[in-house]
Amino acid sequence: MELDLTGPLRDDAYMILSGLVTPRPIALTTTVDPEGRVNAAPFSFFNVLGDSPPIVGLCPGDRAPGVPKDTARNIRLTHEFVVNLVDEELAERMNLCAASLAPGENELLHAGLTALPSSVVRPPRILEAPASLECRSHSILEIGDNRLVIGEVLRVHVRDGILDPETWLVRPGGYAPVGRMQAPHWYCRTRDLFELRRPR
Repeated sequence: MELDLTGPLRDDAYMILSGLVTPRPIALTTTVDPEGRVNAAPFSFFNVLGDSPPIVGLCPGDRAPGVPKDTARNIRLTHEFVVNLVDEELAERMNLCAASLAPGENELLHAGLTALPSSVVRPPRILEAPASLECRSHSILEIGDNRLVIGEVLRVHVRDGILDPETWLVRPGGYAPVGRMQAPHWYCRTRDLFELRRPR
């Protein structure tokens, strides 16, 4: 099967790619608007992109054609955001943050999540998240209807017990992130791990 995404299947690219390129990590992203109102929204078009400087990429879409979602608008106006990673314990409340609430309504309150002050950015981090990345936007690329926010990671907060402080490796069994699978409702657990040592 060969699929030409430049032709008649162009409008089906989301369903095809979001089902095949999996599992994807989930960024439960907190931002604030210029008035200081908190927004929280999950995105699975997200990943770490580099380490020198440490950068992440996040792709918030539009609420409607030509109308950016609150996350995109807030980042453009304030240049700051926090990526809160999602584990099994947080998954259901992360999903509640995907509800279409009115602009300015706080998804953290809706989902029963706890906001904590960040160290160097205005948006809060989430107490219940296993890790939170405080970010400042570096650039925003617009390619067609896509929007790629590249953020520099300034601070990382990690729940005690996840990282080995001598090696900075994740301790086996200490972290159970969930991944996004095919649209619209599928996720996966990441407990079934195997090791492949890189050849010398």
